[in-house]
Amino acid sequence: MEAFKKPKGHGFLSTRFRCNRRSQRPSPGARYNLQNFIRAYKSWIVPYFKSRLNSRTFRPVLSFFYTDLNCNLDCHYCYSRGKKIPGMRMNVARDAVDWLNSVGCRVLAYMGGEPLVRKNFIIELTRYASKKGFFIYLPTNAILLDEAFVDEIGKAGVSTINVAVDAVYGHEGIPKYFSRIKPQFEYLVNQQKKYGYITFLNINITQKNVKDVRELTEIANEYGIATDYHINEPPQITYDHFQHEHDGAWITEDQFNAVDSLIDWLIEKNFEGYTMVNSVEHLRAMKRFIRHELPPWQCAAGRLTMVIRLDGTFAPCFELYASKEDWGSIYDGPKFDASRLERQKQICSPHCLSTCNFQVNHYTRSILYSMQWVAKHAYAHFLGIS
Repeated sequence: MEAFKKPKGHGFLSTRFRCNRRSQRPSPGARYNLQNFIRAYKSWIVPYFKSRLNSRTFRPVLSFFYTDLNCNLDCHYCYSRGKKIPGMRMNVARDAVDWLNSVGCRVLAYMGGEPLVRKNFIIELTRYASKKGFFIYLPTNAILLDEAFVDEIGKAGVSTINVAVDAVYGHEGIPKYFSRIKPQFEYLVNQQKKYGYITFLNINITQKNVKDVRELTEIANEYGIATDYHINEPPQITYDHFQHEHDGAWITEDQFNAVDSLIDWLIEKNFEGYTMVNSVEHLRAMKRFIRHELPPWQCAAGRLTMVIRLDGTFAPCFELYASKEDWGSIYDGPKFDASRLERQKQICSPHCLSTCNFQVNHYTRSILYSMQWVAKHAYAHFLGIS
């Protein structure tokens, strides 16, 4: 795919959105913010405190829930094992929600692949989980998003919709770009107040899109939504069906200075008040990571977070999805032995900088950090935190 050129004389906000921006910004008032804060408090903080009070029992705070490995795109850095693999069955999905409910977990984060390859499945499962009080996180590349689905998933009770986009007009091997999804994205943002969910952009930093990351950050700020950043990393496990081992846009030494400059700029914007899921500590760690200088760190996988695979079996994290080890299942219980996990993390954590697991560990180190974590997820600007 050839890079798309930016049209001259046109901004990113449509005339309709630009005119209504003050009345339809994603942070439209204290009621919307307070609603999200209370929901996040109940589903993040309360389960976390309970998990610490019952520290001898595995009580995850966050579950990564794989409904499909199939996807409608072929991003060269993605090593999803889908394409011909059947998705999770509804009976397994309901059993998994029931198991999470039984151990006090209240955050269900869909994973893929692309969850929207089966829209009706996601709507039905969201409705089932939201009735049990779950905070439901839906990631999507938004290409399959349409107005009817936004309305249905909003009514079903989704909490957060994470739009994965890596470029403004596209690059070879990076087919997730903003101009491609702008109409459905604007509808998604405009419906936030009506349904009470939060939207943010999820951006993967690669060797090809350093300039795009800055522009996407400004676009998100214009729309009044948050951003979430990942640093591109090759897989730690060899996958037979991964075809882009040498073309994954991995960051190489000749891009270090450009990435450093980008990270410094993101930190500056963080301090200026741009709403970012990433902590400054995590952003700074990216510099060491790309240079292979990151020491082992306290990853939350298998301790406060977990992965539920398509068949209901467990894994500690994304990177170990294909692990052959037995980590348990929704039917026979978890097998996250602390000493085994510690040995594993000494090996894998220097080669992984998981945004989710880094942030979970960062924001659960104290009550103050925990409250900041909830505030970030809830857009609680009324607390003075951005």
